[in-house]
Amino acid sequence: MNDGDVSKQIQQMVRFIRQEAEEKAYEISISTEEEFNIAKLELLEAEKKKIRQEYERKAKQVEVRKKIEYSMQLNAARIKFLQAQDQLVKGMKEAASKELLRVSTNDKTAYKKLLLAFSDDKNAYKKLLQPLIVQSLLRLKEPSVLLRCREMDKRTIESVIEDSKREYAEKANVRSPTITIDKLYLPPPPSSSDPHSPSCSGGVVMASPDGKIVFENTLDVRLDLAFRQKLPEIRNHLFDCAHVVSC
Repeated sequence: MNDGDVSKQIQQMVRFIRQEAEEKAYEISISTEEEFNIAKLELLEAEKKKIRQEYERKAKQVEVRKKIEYSMQLNAARIKFLQAQDQLVKGMKEAASKELLRVSTNDKTAYKKLLLAFSDDKNAYKKLLQPLIVQSLLRLKEPSVLLRCREMDKRTIESVIEDSKREYAEKANVRSPTITIDKLYLPPPPSSSDPHSPSCSGGVVMASPDGKIVFENTLDVRLDLAFRQKLPEIRNHLFDCAHVVSC
């Protein structure tokens, strides 16, 4: 083999190696690009997943905040509604208390407004005191009792004591009890000059001689009792009507 043939053979080998190298380089390039695309897609999906999770987390936080704010607003509205109800009921009670005070102080203008079983005259409060005393005696059932009243009511009380004792004795079928008017008096009527001082709208407080048994039968106590007993009916009447009007 001469030098020319050797040179051709070498060139063929070089071309073959070069072609093989180029093919291998192409394969490596294709493989590398595929691996890069796969890694890029995996990274992209991972980031998308993180973004979705973060969005869901923030959306849940927003939803929770909305629910909390709604609950707070709802509770605040309920509190305002209950406060308005309470103020309305208190206003009714205060109005009733004022009417009772007018009766116990012989204010004639109040009699026409009250649904009492008394005639419209100056003896309305006197007619109220006797059943209060009789009721107190029936509750205590003591042969001797101590009666406490407002100082301004002392003469009126003295004028009905005998009739009250007689009525009690007939109802309880017992002897007429001894009633002693206490030298300590109940507070006077409420005063606009000092609204926070102790006050009493009228009525009596009676006790056994040893003070162990006490029965409060003042107009204020009876008004409180009536309101407690009738409060469900009052609320239903007032606020059912308010609901109908609002609708």
